[in-house]
Amino acid sequence: MSAERKQLLVVDDEPNLRRVLSAQLTRDGYDVHTAEDGEQGLQMLADHHFDLVISDLKMPKVDGMQLLREASVLEPQLPVVIITAHGTVDNAVEALKTGAFDYITKPFDQDEVRMVVRKALRVGDLSQIEATHVSADNPETRFGIIGTSAPIRELYDVLERVVDTPSTVLLTGESGTGKEVVARALHEHSSRRHKPFIKVNCAAIPRDLMESELFGHERGAFTGAVAAKPGRFELANGGTLFLDEIGTIPVDMQVKLLRVLQEREFERVGGVRTYKVNVRLVAATNTDLKQQIAAGAFREDLYYRLNVVPLPLAPLRERADDILLLAKHFTKKYSEALGKVINGMEPAVAEILLGYSWPGNIRELENVIERSVLFCDTPELSVDNLPPDIRQDRSPPAGQTSPGVGLKAQVKAATSVLERELIVRALEQTHNNVTHAARLLKISRKGLQLKMKELELRERSD
Repeated sequence: MSAERKQLLVVDDEPNLRRVLSAQLTRDGYDVHTAEDGEQGLQMLADHHFDLVISDLKMPKVDGMQLLREASVLEPQLPVVIITAHGTVDNAVEALKTGAFDYITKPFDQDEVRMVVRKALRVGDLSQIEATHVSADNPETRFGIIGTSAPIRELYDVLERVVDTPSTVLLTGESGTGKEVVARALHEHSSRRHKPFIKVNCAAIPRDLMESELFGHERGAFTGAVAAKPGRFELANGGTLFLDEIGTIPVDMQVKLLRVLQEREFERVGGVRTYKVNVRLVAATNTDLKQQIAAGAFREDLYYRLNVVPLPLAPLRERADDILLLAKHFTKKYSEALGKVINGMEPAVAEILLGYSWPGNIRELENVIERSVLFCDTPELSVDNLPPDIRQDRSPPAGQTSPGVGLKAQVKAATSVLERELIVRALEQTHNNVTHAARLLKISRKGLQLKMKELELRERSD
């Protein structure tokens, strides 16, 4: 069965441009609808579902900015791409601040249009899925974050206190622990949520472009600067700026970053005008900044300016109670994204997920589930759908070893025997109350039930 064709709306007062865009996008496999101005476009948005809107910025009656604002109210997850003339890029930047997904300039390149459309549709799909499955009504979710483990409950408590303050937050933790998710939660649950959320991966920016990226530049400031360009601080004005991998910023740039944090002002590269900004800064790192200070690679004064609200994120191996919740969420997410109907997982899959150490944390778990869903052709995920490196160390039945079996397998078998003894003892102490036994063993009730099934222990009831 073929996938449902995406519905695109092109809004432009120039008939030739509507015709060219419609022809190209139809050839690319989309159903394209057109409107001759913003007023007609808004009427069509109210009457029909669209997956993407491409709108000119300058139009009679209702212009692209008004269309963008009203579209975000009608359908908040709908991506909007703005078309602008070369000389009005500043207006397009303003559209990005208002919530546009991206912009393309006239005359446009077909490959550029194709790339922007694909990216916007992909982001729109994932946004719809996230909005469906990570909701405020879900008792296992708060601030758009999934989890009920002790470290996550502590995180919720801190977020309650700081989410709507201007205080700078420093997120620390291993790669893949969800630092960007927490940064977005700080933005989207604050009074700044209607303003921009700008993300910067500091590690991905070349050293000689760092200042321009953060603070912008004026025309002619350096070779290739053919037009003035706002920096990330300027784009984030009124909203939140997320500086990921903050430890990779060169020391000479750290002085300028410290100034903007203290004074809330900066100058573009090659400019003399001072810009004032109101930005809530969230920084993140997976390295030990104190060690970098000792090595002379990070300024101590900047560290203390960033570390107003330190927020360490626990690795997934310390959040065992959340593993199956996250796996369930990712299974739903990628089942819908890949057009599959998968209702759960076999108990053996849950056992393997709970027993794995997850060195790549939540990012690794998400990738494993996406890959498993992709290769699954049944209503439940099976062990065979898991990547080989995840399933290769499965243990033999409890209490059994075989001659010639490797050390890992024998250790796992011995561990199963010990687990069985501990579970039986806990059930005896709690008069077969599974909930109380799970609390005594410091694992979740669901985790205990899965372990009892694995060890073939008689099912107890509370």
